[in-house]
Amino acid sequence: MEAIRANLGKAAPALYQTVARLDAEAAQFAAGAGIAEGFTHLLRLRASQINQCAFCVRMHHRDALKSGESADRIAVLPAWRETGYFDARERAALALIEAITLVAEGQVPEAVYAQAAEVLDEAAIAAVEWLGVVINAWNRIAIASRYPVHA
Repeated sequence: MEAIRANLGKAAPALYQTVARLDAEAAQFAAGAGIAEGFTHLLRLRASQINQCAFCVRMHHRDALKSGESADRIAVLPAWRETGYFDARERAALALIEAITLVAEGQVPEAVYAQAAEVLDEAAIAAVEWLGVVINAWNRIAIASRYPVHA
């Protein structure tokens, strides 16, 4: 029998709202750094796929579509390295978001950061990193709370 999970949002609403404000700030910072809203959802989606957060995968899939991302770019996201759907800046950002999400596996490798620095300015790198910090927090909130995902 599964234990009833604490819903972190309901148990500590002030903390939850703090993460929500951080998320809004990160999104605003990304926009100011020239990262398109739709692509920010792809970055969040990719991290959520790695973390296997069904709640966030579904949400950012939907948000990416609403923001103008194509179904094809969303569909190939797990295999982005094998496609021609993403430009050099996007590829660097995807590699960086993956490294941040997998930080326990070798930190953020110098090669990934150097690749990002070749095509992204400091603001764009920071924006991707902040998006990674925030979506990884959200993934942990949703997974720990077992947010429901029903058809």
